[in-house]
Amino acid sequence: MKDEIYSLYHLSIDPTNFDAFKTLVEPIVEATSKEPDTTTYEYVVNADKTVVHIIERYRTQGLLPHVNETFTPFAERFLELAKIDKLYVYGETTPEIRAKLDGFGAEYLTSFAGFSR
Repeated sequence: MKDEIYSLYHLSIDPTNFDAFKTLVEPIVEATSKEPDTTTYEYVVNADKTVVHIIERYRTQGLLPHVNETFTPFAERFLELAKIDKLYVYGETTPEIRAKLDGFGAEYLTSFAGFSR
């Protein structure tokens, strides 16, 4: 995980809001797909549409631009439709990244064994 940060957001959502949430997420994903330092950005949902996970992977320098520039215009509506119950952040973060993600209740974990291909 050197020079990379992974994050997993666990969101709760009212299933009656899922269609609106999905519609909101589409332009976020489209904008995120243009970020050169975002390498993974996926939304997944459980069968009853009450839990959503966001799986993200960034080169370290790409996380703050995503949050500050890409996500911010959508943040208010996003947080009206979904609640961030938990955020796990994997990798070596910077103080600036922690200052931003602490607002989402982040729990930070660092790798001690393993590999990625």
